[in-house]
Amino acid sequence: MTPPALSLPSPAVIALIGAPAAGKSTLAARHFQPPEVLSGDFSPELGRRLARGELSVIDAPLTRPDERRRVLEAARAHDLPAVALVLDLPRQVLEDRAARLGRDPASVLPEFGELRRTLGGLQKEGFRQIHVLRSVAEVDAVQIVRVPLPPDRRDLPGPFDVIGDVHGCLPELLELLETLGYIVNGAEIRPPAGRTAVFLGDLTDRGPDSAGVLRVVMNMVTSGAALCVPGNHDEKLARALGGKAVRAMHGLEGTLAQLDAAGEDFKAGVRAFISTLPSHLVLDAGRVVVAHAGLPTRYQGRTSGRVRSFALYGDVDGTYDELGLPIRRDWAADYRGEAIVVYGHTPVAAPRWVNRTVDIDTGCAFGGALTALRYPELEFVSVSAHQQYVAPPRPLPLLGPEDGTPELI
Repeated sequence: MTPPALSLPSPAVIALIGAPAAGKSTLAARHFQPPEVLSGDFSPELGRRLARGELSVIDAPLTRPDERRRVLEAARAHDLPAVALVLDLPRQVLEDRAARLGRDPASVLPEFGELRRTLGGLQKEGFRQIHVLRSVAEVDAVQIVRVPLPPDRRDLPGPFDVIGDVHGCLPELLELLETLGYIVNGAEIRPPAGRTAVFLGDLTDRGPDSAGVLRVVMNMVTSGAALCVPGNHDEKLARALGGKAVRAMHGLEGTLAQLDAAGEDFKAGVRAFISTLPSHLVLDAGRVVVAHAGLPTRYQGRTSGRVRSFALYGDVDGTYDELGLPIRRDWAADYRGEAIVVYGHTPVAAPRWVNRTVDIDTGCAFGGALTALRYPELEFVSVSAHQQYVAPPRPLPLLGPEDGTPELI
């Protein structure tokens, strides 16, 4: 039989949990490199490793919730997942091993009992994944497979065509794709050789055909012609399709009507599609990051509710302006990262370069344009809106390119 394989996210914090004599240290030495395994007073080095985005394995007493709390707090502080890898071996096995090591067999009982008492609460404590090995045979045969976190697509070098907020503007999307050299046949799209489209989210609402845009983008992602991250409008649509109470406004009411007309299967497919989208993407060996509302360096490549919220909504604090719109701080003004960050969310009259970040939401639904950034060429391709589908709450700011096209690193 093929040995069981555990897929562990990387980077992450892996907490090895087991009573004395369970074999945690042996398992750690078999599957992880020595610098990755931390024991004793692990907190200082754990913080340093997680800040660098390195996988870290904790081989320390962790059978009690208060012992595990430090691991979970460090994972949360660095926006990385915490994984529990539990060696829950039978009591007799632990007692026999303790006796062979010259220890009192009864010495294993307090931690054995504490593990059994608290094992069912690991998910509630905050562990994202929980893997339990219950026999010596399972421990001896297990294989560890490291899986990059969902945003990590550094393996994809491009070239890419990053497309700004479509907002239901299907005619303009099809025109832009054709302008970029994609072959358009209804909802079936074939890319130019080697190129991949990357959608910045906010596929729906405001424009004339959100259902049509979803069909095109979902087909392109399924065929491998495109990647996609979610926007705040897409997230709200998914909540509505899941039966959550949301206010149908800013075009959502029209989108829901179109999806109702398309049928339950399509609605279910849309909800499933949005649920699979990573909060952001790190591409081309980390040289470029794509996020709907942008993303500072400290969050790039990481996964947490905090990271997802920033990627979807930007730098907000819950306050609103005189028009009832969320106040968004200009995170790009303080950005000093090496990666180029391509984002949308905040409509502008023309693409805006600031500190190796670029906003390409040029307000198509508001009568502006639909814009793509070709990467690595760093060239803009735009098509004008066919009409103004909705009036903007205020004129689109003409911020323009502030510090010029950056050099690729």
